[in-house]
Amino acid sequence: MLSQEELARYSRHLQLGAIGVGGQEKLASARVLVVGMGGLGCPAALYLAAAGVGTLGIADFDRVEEHNLQRQVLYNGASVGQPKVPAAAARLRASNPHIRVVEHPEGVTAGNALALFSPYDLVVDCTDNFASRYLNGDAAVLCHKPLVYGSVLQFEGQVTVFDTPRGGPCHRCLYPQPPPAGAVPPCSDAGVLGAVCGVVGSLQALEAVKWIVGAGEHLRGRVLVIDALASRFHSFSVARNPDCPACGDHPVLRELVQETCAGPCARPSGPTAEVPLEISVEEARGLLDAKPAGAVLIDVREPYELAICSIAGAEHIPLRDLPRRLSDIPGDRHLLMLCHHGSRSRNATEYLRAQGIPAVTNVAGGIDAWARRIDPSLARY
Repeated sequence: MLSQEELARYSRHLQLGAIGVGGQEKLASARVLVVGMGGLGCPAALYLAAAGVGTLGIADFDRVEEHNLQRQVLYNGASVGQPKVPAAAARLRASNPHIRVVEHPEGVTAGNALALFSPYDLVVDCTDNFASRYLNGDAAVLCHKPLVYGSVLQFEGQVTVFDTPRGGPCHRCLYPQPPPAGAVPPCSDAGVLGAVCGVVGSLQALEAVKWIVGAGEHLRGRVLVIDALASRFHSFSVARNPDCPACGDHPVLRELVQETCAGPCARPSGPTAEVPLEISVEEARGLLDAKPAGAVLIDVREPYELAICSIAGAEHIPLRDLPRRLSDIPGDRHLLMLCHHGSRSRNATEYLRAQGIPAVTNVAGGIDAWARRIDPSLARY
């Protein structure tokens, strides 16, 4: 039963015929897990807390960084450096004292996902990488839990509901395999408009509330696509795949594995004793400072990124220009490839090795790690 304080707080819900007192009581008894407390998880969790979801779990292993504040609205400057989960939990509890917030600061892993998902009625996937999305999707299937999916990139977003317990498709029905390495850049490389995260996260909360109270038409079997620059929404249908390895007629998924990327994400050449495939920023600086210098640093970021920060002495060849500028590559030097966080430069490293240039090494963590551990004067973004 709702208290007098709750009746007053949720009065605008109670006036809605599709919710009313009965629907609000369903919300109060619901258990929802939000995975990922970033750009999507912050608005999604905030609206679910405000809606009166009785038990709200939040899972994330990360810490708040300065560049998060442009879109992760639960945090402020004082939150920088703090673990996301306790910082978010404090804000959520303050926003609604009538709910219970359960903290999962270890995040979701292949080892804990099934136990973590089991007590909840619904999972909201607000993660920002392919490995986590496949893990969450598979775990939801194995636990027989519906999952509200959201993703964003630059000015675009997607929202859908994978409700396999009610015959809907799962994540692997929509995306059978992870994309090839480099095919889809992460937000850390491509950028994202903060307000788009707010739109998509709010839509995820909306779908969760509708599912809990049984109101309206859900996005089960339908993907809603948001084009913020064109101010357009459209949707397309996705059907359950009877041959799906996760939810099909003869599923082969029995345990969770941590996906990465298809194809080129595997290390084709592997590290060697002479030229490792990947090194730390500290090792890279040591090679660049060695006398006589035997290494050259090649920055594969975009020109606009150089305007934010750059490392003195680095050569600049954007990743997309590598094929036509192979003749500019000093093949007799040890090439150290650098980007923002290390993903594009990893692709560049593997590409150059495939072209017969063996002395190529990726700088793990990119210029962001360089700014954190080598030169704090560099601007981070």
